Amino acid sequence: MKIEMKNISKKTIPALILILSIALLIGLDQFTKFLAVKNLKEQADFALIPGILEFSYLENTGAAFSSFLGKQGFLITLTSCVMLFIIWKYFQVPEGRRFHIMRLTFLLVINGGIGNLIDRIKNGYVVDFIYFVPINFPKFNVADCYVSVGMVLLCIICFFYYKDDELSFLFGKASDK
Repeated sequence: MKIEMKNISKKTIPALILILSIALLIGLDQFTKFLAVKNLKEQADFALIPGILEFSYLENTGAAFSSFLGKQGFLITLTSCVMLFIIWKYFQVPEGRRFHIMRLTFLLVINGGIGNLIDRIKNGYVVDFIYFVPINFPKFNVADCYVSVGMVLLCIICFFYYKDDELSFLFGKASDK
């Protein structure tokens, strides 16, 4: 059975990439959180690199830097709305190789947001377990890494890689092309 590429919708490939990335990246996030619960909950901190990087279990009922503590309903609603908006924008990214990096940044943010959303809905908290000791940075998880890396990349490419007219799709304006 041979599939001809010209018969596949232009939106099918991005949709397949989104679905596969969700399965892979969220699966990795949820697996690491499962391991954290299994191996770190009610256990002493584990120094992966003494004085630098530790695994330390935390049930975070807030958001970034423990903001909005205990506001799960608000955080679930906010995260759901933001994820739906970013998924909508993901499908508006123009075609072509030049925009692959834009899609990648959106995929990272989407997967990170959904990974933590799953925890909030399932547990009422997010499992954090990675602790960077030298700067006493708040504990975080793999999904947080996806969101952070995705947002930093998005800022870099928006400021230094794309021209203003190439970003018109982000703001609901029709492209001049």
